[in-house]
Amino acid sequence: MVAGEVWSMTWLTLRVAATATLLSLPIAIAMGYFMARKDFPGKSLLQALIALPMVLPPVAVGLGLLYLLSPQGPLAWFWDLLGLRLAFTPAAAVLAASVVGFPLLERSCEQAFAAIPRRFEQVSRTLGRNPWATFFRVVLPLGQRGVLYGSLLAFTRALGEFGATALVAGILPGRTETLALGIYSQVQLGDDTAAFALCGVSFLLSLAALLAAEGWVGREIKGQRL
Repeated sequence: MVAGEVWSMTWLTLRVAATATLLSLPIAIAMGYFMARKDFPGKSLLQALIALPMVLPPVAVGLGLLYLLSPQGPLAWFWDLLGLRLAFTPAAAVLAASVVGFPLLERSCEQAFAAIPRRFEQVSRTLGRNPWATFFRVVLPLGQRGVLYGSLLAFTRALGEFGATALVAGILPGRTETLALGIYSQVQLGDDTAAFALCGVSFLLSLAALLAAEGWVGREIKGQRL
């Protein structure tokens, strides 16, 4: 394995993880705020359903996504209408990473918003701000640490995603082969040296993301103590 191949897999992994996190972020923020502020019958069930991709075997998640994206799946008419073929493409890798990382991001947003006293929003409304302005100028800034922490966790989870990605995107060198898939491929080929090299790159990327996340938590705790 040459350095160019390692760089290609590394760059693809970073792009997939970053894109998946950015695509999940608005939905996770909206869902997190809704879950933090609303009480309704079946809320526990909905929370459990949101968390399912985090506890299900990744291969099961990938199989479900492959079924939904396949030309024979229930959404085939929709993909035909849009003229899209997502299975075994980089977009499928992004979708898989989004699904497995979303529960971490949504739960972090939910907890961050739940910790904000409702009276802050009430005061903002009495000062003439509408609900949208109150959310973007009061709630979101106060919950930004939790949102950023959740984003980093989801990004880190996406960096190491393997099972779902392997099924829905395949292992196509130069196209869908991320670091996790590359490690598996090299082990299958018997090239342990290349596999360990890719493990080292994956380790460094994950460590950097986790250190950034822990740095945010540390600053939040320090700020609360002051």
